[in-house]
Amino acid sequence: MRLPSFPTLIRTFYALSNTTARFSNSLRALPQAPAPFTRGTVLKSMPTIPFLGSLFSSSAKDMTDYPVKKSDDEWRAVLNKEQFRILREKGTEAPYAGVYDKHTPTSGTYTCAACNAPLYRATHKFKSGCGWPAYFDSIPGAVTRHTDSTFGMQRTEILCSKCGGHLGHVFKGEGYPTPTDERHCVNSISLTFKDEEVAAESKV
Repeated sequence: MRLPSFPTLIRTFYALSNTTARFSNSLRALPQAPAPFTRGTVLKSMPTIPFLGSLFSSSAKDMTDYPVKKSDDEWRAVLNKEQFRILREKGTEAPYAGVYDKHTPTSGTYTCAACNAPLYRATHKFKSGCGWPAYFDSIPGAVTRHTDSTFGMQRTEILCSKCGGHLGHVFKGEGYPTPTDERHCVNSISLTFKDEEVAAESKV
């Protein structure tokens, strides 16, 4: 029997994860049932898929005080629907679909799509084959890390230090031949590329 290719498996997992997330969101919109069958009881009794959830979603509570502050309505006014879903609701774009996945410039700067803060240099980018843009390091101070314990697994979420926009997750010790042995797995939608070397911003 011929096994499906790795990209096909990734796309299948992504589709299943999005279906699970939409179903979970629809449950949250239902009126709360009387005790003992409360919404919390129902959700706790539902089976989870830790592997899929840990790959494709993030919902950790972030209490960091970021320099750029906007309400959801203000963010919706400056971001398109997909940017808002990923940057503000911590979503994930489909693998191998992002505009910067196979983008390999020799110079330039990747900035935050929400606030234009410089995040990564073109020289930080490397080919990982994971389906999302990969960087072995970031501009100093540009990226904030938080522990994401959703779905029963611990990962390190990365966010823009200026506005708190969700970028993706960082993984360490995977054996890539890079100076840091880290892979910043970033959504293309969270980024904008500029040809010039944009100066790093300080957090104010």
